[in-house]
Amino acid sequence: MKPKILVVDDEVSILESLRGILQDEGYLVTGATSGEQALEEIFKDLPDLVLLDIWLPGMDGLTVLGEIKKTFSNLPVIIISGHGNIDTAVKATKMGAFDYVEKPLSLERIVVSVQNGLEFSRLQEESRFWQQKATRRSQLTGRSPVVESLRAEIQRAAPTNATVLITGENGTGKELVARMLHQLSRRSQRPMVEVNCAAIPEELIESELFGHEKGAFTGALERRKGKFDSANGGSLFLDEIGDMSLRTQAKILRIIQEQNFERVGGSRPIQVDVRVIAATNKDLQSEIEAGRFRQDLYYRLNVIPIRVPPLRERLQDIPLLVEDFLRQVANESTMGRKEIAPTVYALLQSYPWPGNVRELRNFVERLVIMIPGQIIRPQDLPRDFQQHLQPRDTTTDPYHLPLFKEARALFEREYIVRRLEECSWNISLTAQQIGVERSHLHRKMKALGIREVLET
Repeated sequence: MKPKILVVDDEVSILESLRGILQDEGYLVTGATSGEQALEEIFKDLPDLVLLDIWLPGMDGLTVLGEIKKTFSNLPVIIISGHGNIDTAVKATKMGAFDYVEKPLSLERIVVSVQNGLEFSRLQEESRFWQQKATRRSQLTGRSPVVESLRAEIQRAAPTNATVLITGENGTGKELVARMLHQLSRRSQRPMVEVNCAAIPEELIESELFGHEKGAFTGALERRKGKFDSANGGSLFLDEIGDMSLRTQAKILRIIQEQNFERVGGSRPIQVDVRVIAATNKDLQSEIEAGRFRQDLYYRLNVIPIRVPPLRERLQDIPLLVEDFLRQVANESTMGRKEIAPTVYALLQSYPWPGNVRELRNFVERLVIMIPGQIIRPQDLPRDFQQHLQPRDTTTDPYHLPLFKEARALFEREYIVRRLEECSWNISLTAQQIGVERSHLHRKMKALGIREVLET
């Protein structure tokens, strides 16, 4: 789709000249000869960029710029003026103008400025998209007691500078917890640098963490910053720290204590301000007893211990997790949005999920890709999955749940799903038969993670 440009100038000859040159460049161009008309055009059909003259009859250009920025702060505005001075240019820039071009206009300069403004706007939009995506993926999904407790621990620990040791099985979401700790901290505007200690060869991990000087070893052709340097002012996430060698552990301990280090092949101390967040799926106490992990480093890392529960301890969160994954798969592929029949959730909740949340996510993606229909039903579940289902009463019988509110929620969910199925998912008819208002049934379905399914 062609970008839309609004040109605002009371000199019709300039307006028409700009319209012609920009149309030749492939843009859709509209014009306005006053500030009031410009605002009307913007609110009627938001352009991608505005070329705005300073001197206009009635409302002047700077006033128009201020009004634009109040509502459309990300809309790029290029100021043009025949009576320009430095003070006006500075004021326009402070008010949010992207560029300032003086008359007589160089059409080549205008075209370049418009291209730059549109590219800048595109990059801003892309940055906002990825930031929002990262934020969405850095949120814990679930309402189970163990997840609520984990969320509270993260919120208490995040604002501090204390080191954190995150423990949990593979696939539980330890990296997600680390990202939440960083994003909720006072360091969130600085980078969080991630290091997978298990993926870096032993002979390279010191260079990776601390950087190296030119000539420090064969192939070190220039000075290189390490992860600690890159994380200065922010957070360093050491994933799978249980796989780090004893030699490197000693250096990590010193850096955490003293907040300075030397690059490989260097002798000058480098001061840093880094918060260390570590994670492991190993039992570090057993590793200490076996002589594979330093006890002093363990105590230094374990200032705030956070355990991420396995999925089998939070089975009631599966419907919410599945909904999240369905949205993600739909956004990341061309498969479109698919639905899970509510009766499938009881089956998903009766599987032990040894691979935890990661396994569930991969399983949902597999279903979306391999099941041709828009609604995934119990009979669609793979045979190898069904063979490993646990007896239903150990996980989905309310009598086996420790808390009354969990048992009540499970009973309500199964009761509503069953009655909806009896009424072919007719919400009004179901509400009438169970004696509640239709709006109340909708709210209850939303609270219990029951999505409306249109039978086909």
